[in-house]
Amino acid sequence: MAVQITLQLRNKDLVKVNDHVYCSPRWSQRDGTPYSVARIMEFLPPEGTEKGKGKGKETYTRVRLAWYYRPADVSDRPVTDPRLLLAAIYSEVADITQLRAKCHVIHRDKISDLSGWKKRPDRFYFNRLFDPYIKKEFEIIQSADVRNLPDHVKEVLTSRYEYVVAEKEVVPDLTDNVRLCDTCSEWCATPDTVQCDRCKKYFHMACVQPPLIAKPSRGYGWTCAPCSRRHEEEVDSHEVRHPTPSGKPKSNAPAARGRGRPRKDRGQAEREEISDIKHFKMWPFRYFGQYTIAEDTLDPDDLIFPRVATRVGPKFQANVGNAPTAENTEAIGADERGGPSTVEAMSLVSQMSEEEGQRTLYAVEACKDGLTTNRDLQSSVDWLTEVIHRFTDAYMKGKGPTTVNMDVLMHAEKWKKYESRYTDRAWTPQEIAAFDDGILIHGAELRAIRDEIGTRTMPEVVRYYGHWKNTKLGEKNKRPLGDVVYPSRDEVKKRTGGTPTDDDDSSIDLRPTRANPACGACRTRESKVWWKAPKGLATNILCDTCGSNWRKYADLNVRPVREESLSSAKNKAIEKREGTPLGGPAAKRAKTFSTSLQSTPPPVSHAPQLRCQVCRKNGPLGRVLHCQRCQFRIHAGCCGAIVDPPDVESWTCELCQNEDTLEASLNPDCLLCPRLKTDRKAQRIWPPPDSFLRACKPTEGQGWVHILCSVFVPEVSFTDATRLRVAEGISTIPRQRWTSRCTLCGEGGGAVIRCSDCVKEYHASCAWKNGHRFGFEIQPVKNSRRDITTITTFRGESGSMHPLVCCKEHNANRHDIYDLCDTNEIGETALQHYCRLYKQEKVAQAHALLRKARRLDLILNVRNDATVLPITEDTSAPERRCHECQTQFSPAFYEMSPTSSPFVPQGDATAWLCHKCHFSMIEPPPLTGIEPIGAEPMAGILVA
Repeated sequence: MAVQITLQLRNKDLVKVNDHVYCSPRWSQRDGTPYSVARIMEFLPPEGTEKGKGKGKETYTRVRLAWYYRPADVSDRPVTDPRLLLAAIYSEVADITQLRAKCHVIHRDKISDLSGWKKRPDRFYFNRLFDPYIKKEFEIIQSADVRNLPDHVKEVLTSRYEYVVAEKEVVPDLTDNVRLCDTCSEWCATPDTVQCDRCKKYFHMACVQPPLIAKPSRGYGWTCAPCSRRHEEEVDSHEVRHPTPSGKPKSNAPAARGRGRPRKDRGQAEREEISDIKHFKMWPFRYFGQYTIAEDTLDPDDLIFPRVATRVGPKFQANVGNAPTAENTEAIGADERGGPSTVEAMSLVSQMSEEEGQRTLYAVEACKDGLTTNRDLQSSVDWLTEVIHRFTDAYMKGKGPTTVNMDVLMHAEKWKKYESRYTDRAWTPQEIAAFDDGILIHGAELRAIRDEIGTRTMPEVVRYYGHWKNTKLGEKNKRPLGDVVYPSRDEVKKRTGGTPTDDDDSSIDLRPTRANPACGACRTRESKVWWKAPKGLATNILCDTCGSNWRKYADLNVRPVREESLSSAKNKAIEKREGTPLGGPAAKRAKTFSTSLQSTPPPVSHAPQLRCQVCRKNGPLGRVLHCQRCQFRIHAGCCGAIVDPPDVESWTCELCQNEDTLEASLNPDCLLCPRLKTDRKAQRIWPPPDSFLRACKPTEGQGWVHILCSVFVPEVSFTDATRLRVAEGISTIPRQRWTSRCTLCGEGGGAVIRCSDCVKEYHASCAWKNGHRFGFEIQPVKNSRRDITTITTFRGESGSMHPLVCCKEHNANRHDIYDLCDTNEIGETALQHYCRLYKQEKVAQAHALLRKARRLDLILNVRNDATVLPITEDTSAPERRCHECQTQFSPAFYEMSPTSSPFVPQGDATAWLCHKCHFSMIEPPPLTGIEPIGAEPMAGILVA
């Protein structure tokens, strides 16, 4: 039986699977939009962690949610009921910190008292489904109401799903009685069924004699053979009686429910809330409409999503011409679009030799001033692209770079009959004003904006929108000069007369626009709790009632603002009663909006930022971790930390944790760095908290290594690359790395790495202290090596990822280097991405002790006549026992014959030695000068 998982939200609500919750990101990210309503499908562990282990003791940081839509989110029609939702067969994975509070959502048919249901807080209902892919709404009925199905299909459908999704015109057929063919007595499916217009019986189109090829056209009826013969007899006998036209045909669909009479039976409403809902594979409904085959329902893997008609016909097919033959090849024009002659090279710099390419690039830089005097044009991407295009054309024709002329703005492609501009003409103030109005009205719908402007083509509008958006982002992220002093929380409390709620809105500065604040919606001045208001209102705060209604129900009844209230001077001199009619003309009234979804950009966040010690960039708490003991700050992705949201503020680094847990040595010195020449009695110098070298990880020998050193030394790997723990393979570093001297510190101890652009060798920590460039580069892979090389994609660039270290003297622009903290689309840092793919030890092939034993075999040069026999699960194998210590348990046994080993008595034909006894009898090689093995103590080795 599955373990029931129950989690507690921030507001102390307990939620479990299939509960409904409010979900929303932070206020600064959602731009003031209301909460979303969703159903919890399942709780998930952190990304990269396997699900289903721990028997209910896992740590859950994510949740899969099935979304509901508000009618205003998917259509423009006004809906006055704020409690009405639209279901959807659409789910997403969100962070568990986005869950706000618990709510209740049930189907309309399960509510006996709708008016009483809507009077209770946090109650919603739905009766339709919206598909976000085909942009269409469908009806939802209870599966128990479906009757027109075969028994075996109906039983499976009702046992698995609580609801059925279908088109509106299909619902009466589904809820009708079982329709059986009058000829074969089999179930009549709707697509291939015809009904007699007189006797109202159903027939398969193939069961009719003669079989019907198609159904009657709309407006025409069909009668079966007996009814048709009977009708002919009535006509011949002149006894025809025309039936009285009936009204609207009776439908078996469920009747529309009204608002209902309020009831005082509170227990009935509570029973409706906790009623059991059937779920199959986490969904309570499936599509069973016009384009569904009934027998497909029996397949548990059949798709449950709504479907549309198959697009078959000449309208949806491609017209492919005949293949070229010897007769029609000559008839094809030489300049036909798509032919070889129409291919126009935009840039051939990559195909030039290095000398030619450098000469061309130098020519571009040298000719910039000669090509144009407009500084803005010299930095334009379109202009530079056209310059490279024309330099390439001159190169192909054998002309020099000085022959390029950029005075001509137009150029003609070979396949076009007209010339096109390489850069758009300047936008007039009227066009810019029309573009701004279109943005306010239509948002990012660029086709509608193009129609508003009227004088620009679609490509021009798209390019201008890109420049406009970059300008807005630059203005948003631009910091004002000087020190900005914000009021303290106590001052805000005094101004607002209450305590501003943190909720999810703590990232916005909650400062009222006036000393005596008022709600931006209802204009009240008294409230115990104030909420942040969406943009477009007179004030930036809402009272407790309006704030809750806006976030939960998207209901905000804005009262108009008086002209006098906009002036602080008039507000002090004249006090008027609230709610009086507006005295001024309508043109002078302040504009008020009920929502801010279309007008303004998201507000600027003033949340405290933490600076990472690796990239020296700021980030919010949670993405940048802050050690509570040593004040060390680092991006979570650069130290392999996976922290639960409630534990972010109490996070401590691994060196500080080791003081309590004693997991590794108390000596924090890195095993890959040179030894500190300090007196043992003196106090040991710990890594400083303001440097990346504070980030250390334990090794398999209970030592410590810097994360920087372990990542950029190729022989070191990790047992768990996601958390960068535990470092292995230090003993396999070649002797040459230990004996070489660092060119920066001059010391001979420690393992050195080589610069990517020269032959200099130095310690990774020394290179970091001296400001060398660390990063990762995506290098292309040859086709012959793709089978043996790990290929990855980072920020859209595919290839093999390599770590690079460049001296300060070199030009780092030669390489496209990703810094350690650069992230991809899913928020994974470059260091985290590289370690996950290239630094993960193969833990599935052998356990840690056996991996260590194999490395020892390579170090100590075990003789070839010693056969290593790993442990197997074969119970039929003979029992092995160590000849020395008589143990039966060892990661490996070694077969030693009397002829090859002096340790085995001559009377035994075959003897075994365990791993420990085997290596204790082998004389280790002498260690001269350095101690690469002694740096990481290993059990089973006797060092003289």
